[in-house]
Amino acid sequence: MTRPERFRRFLDYFTSNFPEPKTELAYRNPYELIVAVVLSAQCTDKRVNQIMPALLEQFPTAAELGSATAEDIFPLIRSISYPNNKAKHLAGLGRLLLEEFGGEVPSSIEELQLLPGVGRKTANVVVSVIYNQPAMAVDTHVFRVSHRLGLVPKAATTPLAVEKALVRYIPQEIIPKSHHWLILHGRYICVARSPKCSICPLTDFCAYYAREVAGATATGKPSAKSQS
Repeated sequence: MTRPERFRRFLDYFTSNFPEPKTELAYRNPYELIVAVVLSAQCTDKRVNQIMPALLEQFPTAAELGSATAEDIFPLIRSISYPNNKAKHLAGLGRLLLEEFGGEVPSSIEELQLLPGVGRKTANVVVSVIYNQPAMAVDTHVFRVSHRLGLVPKAATTPLAVEKALVRYIPQEIIPKSHHWLILHGRYICVARSPKCSICPLTDFCAYYAREVAGATATGKPSAKSQS
């Protein structure tokens, strides 16, 4: 099966069965989203959603966050991963939003990446979710699923290479949705260990399934899935 055919099958399935995917991070405005995305690095959305209400009660806008220190922020986020670094990032992010952007979250990837704690992935999430721009954020789920399905070549070994390979074949207007499709599929079906191939609706065109599951069954060898 060619790569364009795999993309067509992928897009056909999700546009028909999951036409309006959404981020699982809870937010009401761009400021809340960028704070949540910074906190979500190597942390679950569920945990971030649990701590956000108390954090926002104390720092409801960029103005309040910009006047805070890392020491002020740390107690409110101590239960997530890397709280020391993230507290420093949020304090710096709040100050820079005020000093450089008038307290507003910028809409360009380049400007967003000037903010502490905001790399290309985080910037892509913000412009995609808030501003509906054709940006593909590549996290571990997107990286894993796109490789397993055979949507990207094996040579795409970096997040940026995967991003470029994905946007090449996905229509611009669907890129924001495709980002969520890949993340959610990786979060609940195509998990890192023991992917749930038995309930996956994409096995008919999945390169991983053909190689590791169907191929192993045909030869009588244990599959990677059964060994994990």
